[in-house]
Amino acid sequence: MPSATSDAAAPRPCSAARAGNRAASFALDASIVASLLAASSAPTPLYPVYQDQWGLTALTVTVVFSAYSLTLLVALLTVGALSDHLGRRPVLVGALLLEAASMLLLASADGAGPLVAARILQGAATGAATSAAGAALLDLEDPRRPGRSALTNSIAPVAGMAAGVLASTLLVRYLPAPTATVYVLLAALFAAQAIAVVRTPETARPHPGALRSLRPRLAVPPSARRALLAAGAAVAAVWALGGFYSSLGPALVRLVAPGAPHALAGMVFFIVSATATLTVWTLRGTAPRAAATGGTLVVIPSTALSLLGLHGAGLTAVYGGAALAGIAFGAVSQGALRMMLASLDEGDRAATLAAYYVLSYLSMSLPAIAAGAATQRFGLRTTSLTYALAAALLAVAAAAALTVSRRRRHSPRPGARHSTADNTVG
Repeated sequence: MPSATSDAAAPRPCSAARAGNRAASFALDASIVASLLAASSAPTPLYPVYQDQWGLTALTVTVVFSAYSLTLLVALLTVGALSDHLGRRPVLVGALLLEAASMLLLASADGAGPLVAARILQGAATGAATSAAGAALLDLEDPRRPGRSALTNSIAPVAGMAAGVLASTLLVRYLPAPTATVYVLLAALFAAQAIAVVRTPETARPHPGALRSLRPRLAVPPSARRALLAAGAAVAAVWALGGFYSSLGPALVRLVAPGAPHALAGMVFFIVSATATLTVWTLRGTAPRAAATGGTLVVIPSTALSLLGLHGAGLTAVYGGAALAGIAFGAVSQGALRMMLASLDEGDRAATLAAYYVLSYLSMSLPAIAAGAATQRFGLRTTSLTYALAAALLAVAAAAALTVSRRRRHSPRPGARHSTADNTVG
């Protein structure tokens, strides 16, 4: 007959197993977010190769880049909240398989048309998967480690972008068929992740309304809406800067240093995303509103260095501007996300993340398209100068908006309760 001691100890292996499953699921969802963003940035070092092989113009390059971003926006507006209703697993499995198919299309592309088509498919898959995987990370929040899910949602995308650019750059430099190899490897990775997701437990509670959720709309709860309004201009400024470096960064390097190799041109966006990753981690304990405000102010010296690079300071200034842009990107994105995710109900998670990404990718894609068109007419130098000045002015307005909202939050109001969002740490 078992003793009372052994009976009491019996449930522990099950608890340990559940904790292990949650940790494995958390790691898998984080890897999915990182992989999706790695795939999104992998073409950046290849744009100069495409231009040389197929004679693509700067406008065509930005169209290829923006085809992905705009399709992702449509996906976020339609299926961004779908996993709140159907569950995370079915949405993730379908999106990952679609992502794998888009990678194979990119690997076989032989011109601008197939490249655009593949990026459209990739955008649709990424839009469906990012909100579902990000919401799954929030579902798996450990009460003993508050803020970890928001931190992971901030750091995984920029770490993924850095990894994608670096891997693609190295493949361009050292392996044959660089325009195919990186995509084949990513396709295999996404297929493996889809299989792994099938074996994980569901983290959401499916409920009716899936078809109704497909109507294009932005559903942001009031608490997150206030944070999004306060930090919206800051998010727009840093993502617009990121879009410039992602689409036209390699061309900017070749303008400043015409003899620069493809690998050196592709590394400019790696610098942006790598410094963003380090910034997110470094500022994980900083009050989110303070991080967002400080990051916004860094946009100004970032654009100043870029302008110096165009006026004779060379690649050192360009790469310095890219590093500061990464610091701004990391500080603002993680600050804004933590402000929004401070207090969300389970049923609002995917929809809120979708709204954040809609603003982000809209800010990244539309200015990039305008810059590509302006480059055709006015040249890259004039376009870069104008873009830098516009980003700096937007950053000034964003810093003012964050400062005003902070003062309003701290102004005494009878009977008002203060939110803990500014004290939430990762």
